Amino acid sequence: MGLSHVGTQAALWKGDERKGLQITRFGHFRRKTYEAWVTTAPHGRRNPAFRLWYDKALSYELKGAFVMSYMRSLEGSLQSSCDPEQQISFWEFLDIEFDSQNLAFRFVAYYTVRPSFPNLFKRLVGSPALRRIEDEVQNKAENRIHKQDWKPRHELEYELGATNVVYMLYDSKSKLVYLGEAENLVKRLLQPHISILEWDFFRYNVLPEALAPYRVAIERMLIRDFTAILKNKREVPWQNLAGCCLANDKIDR
Repeated sequence: MGLSHVGTQAALWKGDERKGLQITRFGHFRRKTYEAWVTTAPHGRRNPAFRLWYDKALSYELKGAFVMSYMRSLEGSLQSSCDPEQQISFWEFLDIEFDSQNLAFRFVAYYTVRPSFPNLFKRLVGSPALRRIEDEVQNKAENRIHKQDWKPRHELEYELGATNVVYMLYDSKSKLVYLGEAENLVKRLLQPHISILEWDFFRYNVLPEALAPYRVAIERMLIRDFTAILKNKREVPWQNLAGCCLANDKIDR
């Protein structure tokens, strides 16, 4: 993700060029730190143009902070006949400050508009249903898997767009994990799971329609993978990974 700006402060970036890219260290938002970097395009311009790039995780946080602007941008992409800012008029402000000593940008949600239904809108931002719409308006590939974070059991009935999924259940008291698949997550999880009746957390991944015929095969693969790292009923050899950390650098939201 990126923001563009034309300015006269090119001297700030001298001496920190790497293969034509000029790097900053971090961006800050909601007291969290994210990776960010700046590129410049000085050629053919009186004043160089700067572009600030930042981690996709920060993009996700900004959508949650500026829910109304995010919704309006999607609405504008879905209809090209009018200007959404004139039809749905309001202002929200993001303040971006640059710390030249630490080479850091600080993002502050200076002014936001409270949605009419804030809890519903908050859930919508990360829902598979809205992510599919975002994929559509941004012309992203259709065969995308939409991942979800862990959620408590009492939030199950509020899930939107949870169809064609592979899911996980967790019983925090008995320390049990269950993996499954479902055409409709809510309907499936409202039915009792004899193997893990007292589960209290769930998470899931929404598969693209093209993978629907392979959903059961994907479920079986995941079960076998977890069998290799968790004690299991079939006494398949497993490695106790307690205390280990994931070494991968690339992790999707």
